[in-house]
Amino acid sequence: MAALGRIVVEAIVHEYGRDELLRRLAHPFWFQSFGAVMGMDWHSSGITTSVVGALKRGLAPIETEIGLTICGGRGRHSRRTPSELVAVGERTGLDGDALATASRLVAKVDSAAVQDRFELYLHSFIIADDGHWVVVQQGMNADRRQARRYHWLSEQLESFVDEPHAGIDGPHQGEIVNLTDRRAARARAAEVELACGDPERVLGWLRRDLPLAFAPTHPSVLSALPDRAPAPTPHLQMPAHHDVRRHDVVLRRMHTALAAAADRGPRDFAELLLVPGIGARTVEALALVAEVVHGAPCRFSDPARFSLAHGGKDGHPFPVPLAVYDETIRVLRGAVTRAKLGREESLGAIRRLDRQARLLEGVADGAPFETLLARERSRSADYGGRTVFGPARPTTRPRDMAAPAATRQQRGRDTPPTDKARPTPTPAASRSRRARRPTQLELF
Repeated sequence: MAALGRIVVEAIVHEYGRDELLRRLAHPFWFQSFGAVMGMDWHSSGITTSVVGALKRGLAPIETEIGLTICGGRGRHSRRTPSELVAVGERTGLDGDALATASRLVAKVDSAAVQDRFELYLHSFIIADDGHWVVVQQGMNADRRQARRYHWLSEQLESFVDEPHAGIDGPHQGEIVNLTDRRAARARAAEVELACGDPERVLGWLRRDLPLAFAPTHPSVLSALPDRAPAPTPHLQMPAHHDVRRHDVVLRRMHTALAAAADRGPRDFAELLLVPGIGARTVEALALVAEVVHGAPCRFSDPARFSLAHGGKDGHPFPVPLAVYDETIRVLRGAVTRAKLGREESLGAIRRLDRQARLLEGVADGAPFETLLARERSRSADYGGRTVFGPARPTTRPRDMAAPAATRQQRGRDTPPTDKARPTPTPAASRSRRARRPTQLELF
C-alpha cells in the first residue's frame, strides 16, 4: 500500500499539482475510493488509518522532492503532530508554531465544538511546503461500533468555528451539540460574553433563567433560530456488510472500465508503456487506478467499485492478487519515472485509459456482477491471491453464477452453489476479534 500510494500521489502531483492532491484528500468519496483501490477493506473504518499510515511511510523518502509532509497519525502518533509541524516549519521556513496551533484547534473543534459522541483517536495533518494543508481525523463511537471521519482543507478556510469542514456527515445520530453550525453564531457569541463576564452575574442569570431558556417555546430559543434551514448535503454511508454486493457498485461504470481496458489496453500498453507481457488483468486494474488519478468527483459515489482493482485484505470482494498488484506498481512507477524525464507518453496512455472509460459510459455492457466476481475468485490463486488469513485456495470455476437470485433461493440458499469460489474461511478467533471492531464508516 505504501508503494502504490506513493506512485499514485506522484502521478497526481505531476499531472495536477499539490493543491489538487490536497483537495482530493479532503474529499471523503475520493479518499474512500483511494483506500479501496489500494486493497484495504472497502467499507471499513480502517481505511483511514491504513491510507494515512501508508502515505506517511511511502512519501517520507521523497517529502523534500515532492514538497509534502504527513504529520501525526493514530493514537500516540497524533500527539506528536505539533512537534512534527514545528520541525516542518524549521525546514521550510513556514511558521511552525502557527501550524501547531491550527492542529490543536482543529482537534479541539471536532472533540468539543462538535459533540456527536465520536471520540477522536486519529489526527493527520498533511502540509505542503507552500503552507497549504489538509487535516484528516477520525472519531470512534464505541457504543454504536461506528467511526466518523472529519476532513479539513485550508483552501478558502475563513473560520475554524463557522462551518469549517470540507466534509463531515453520517446517518441521523439524534440531537447533538454542533457549535460550528452557522446557526450557532449567537450561541458562540453568548458563550464568549459569559466567559468574559462577572462570575456572580453569570451564576445569578443561570439560577433565574436557565430552566426557561431551554423551554422549546421560550422567545430566546425561537429568536436564535435562522429564517432558513441549511441546504441539504450529500453524504456517504458505508454499510456494515463485508462482502461487495451488486447494489454497492454502479454497474455501468464498472463495465466502462472493463471495456476501456479491452479497447485501449492492446494499443497503449504494448506500444507506449513498453512493458512486454503485461496481461489484460493488470490493464483492468490500471483502468480503475487511472480513474483515481484523473477521475471527476462525481465518479466516486460508489467506492466499492474500486475494490475490484486489487480486491481486499479480508477477502472481499476477492483476495488481493499480489501478481497484479506488483504489476500495477511496476507500470505506474515506470510511467512516473519517464514523465519526470520529460517522456509523457506513458502517463498519457494511462490518461487515455480513463478518458476512454468516460466515453464508453452509458453504452458499454458486460457480464452480470456475480459472474465477474466469481471469475476473479476462481482465478485468485493463479494471481497469487492472499488475505490476512493466508493464501487463496485453488478453486473450480463456477458454472451458473449468472443464475437469477430467485432460482438460487429455490434451492434453499441465497448464495451460489457449493462449487462457487469462496474466500478463505475466517477462523473463530478472527471472527470474534472482527465482531468487536467498528464496521461502519459515516462520511460526507
